Amino acid sequence: MPEPPQARVDGRYKVRSEDFGVIELPAYLPSGDGTHTFVWMEKQGLSTLDAIRVLAEATGTQARDYGYAGLKDAQAVTRQWISIEHADPAAFRDLELDAVRVLEVGQHGNKLKPGHLLGNRFSILLRGAAAEQIPHLRANLEWCSTRGVPNYFGEQRFGKRGSNLDQGLAILRDPKPKQKSYKFAPRILKLLLSAVQSEVFNRVLRARIESFDQLQDGDLAWIHDTGASFTVDDVAAERPRCDAFEISPTGPIPGPKMLRAKAEPGALEDRVMAEMDLSFDAFGFSRAHRGGRRSLRLPVTKPVVEEAPDGARVEFELPSGSYATSVLRLLLVDPPWFG
Repeated sequence: MPEPPQARVDGRYKVRSEDFGVIELPAYLPSGDGTHTFVWMEKQGLSTLDAIRVLAEATGTQARDYGYAGLKDAQAVTRQWISIEHADPAAFRDLELDAVRVLEVGQHGNKLKPGHLLGNRFSILLRGAAAEQIPHLRANLEWCSTRGVPNYFGEQRFGKRGSNLDQGLAILRDPKPKQKSYKFAPRILKLLLSAVQSEVFNRVLRARIESFDQLQDGDLAWIHDTGASFTVDDVAAERPRCDAFEISPTGPIPGPKMLRAKAEPGALEDRVMAEMDLSFDAFGFSRAHRGGRRSLRLPVTKPVVEEAPDGARVEFELPSGSYATSVLRLLLVDPPWFG
């Protein structure tokens, strides 16, 4: 396993929306038959939901009939599939608006839902990266693709100045959390409690950051191909699979259905929960927060670094639910640990 990269690389990303490209990697393509119109769209300077509103207005359709696999950045040029139930495909063909272009139209038998994607491919211009830094950038990205990247939840999970986290903790620490949660709309409540789950996971990851890619006895290992997990009883036997990035250690997404780690990993997770004055059963009143496991690291695949007129361009693929900023922070800062 290579040592962490030490060379600092300068560069700024998202200076302009066209500097940040995202192409969705779909879990499946439209079959050509069905009551759902599938649209492969390109948008710039709009969130996915804003782009849907633009398309709905332009075609006389209802935004509630749209489906999507993932939400894409507004400050970017992105391509993704969306679906529209009982819509005329002809209304979308060759449609070109100010910030939205329709590139392809098909039909399928089901609605797109969150998670119906394999991941995303990113193409990012790092403005200001000097030509002599390109070898360092390649070394850093290669290190990320070999060892993986700490799978922190991003700051957007926690709201402005951590307000989502503070409110979520207040609900869960209340003797009667169900009654306290009634004043929040379901969507808002989900955000607040998810912020708490994310903070628990991030704290466990910080505590294990020096060996975030190494298994311990009692770990629940994540199987990257299937998303299943299993208890590690023999670290030596499982180490080759971990080194090959077939499996990884996991951290907790607390909730009543979460599988519990054992031995020292389990003790660490218990300590984090105690420090936050929480119990694993505190989420039991919310059906949307049953708990689970999350890999401590995420794989970075198909890495490319090229010199560009205004800096350097990096490309890589990440699985769904991952943040490109997790990779960028490792590429651009020294030392490569954060959190």
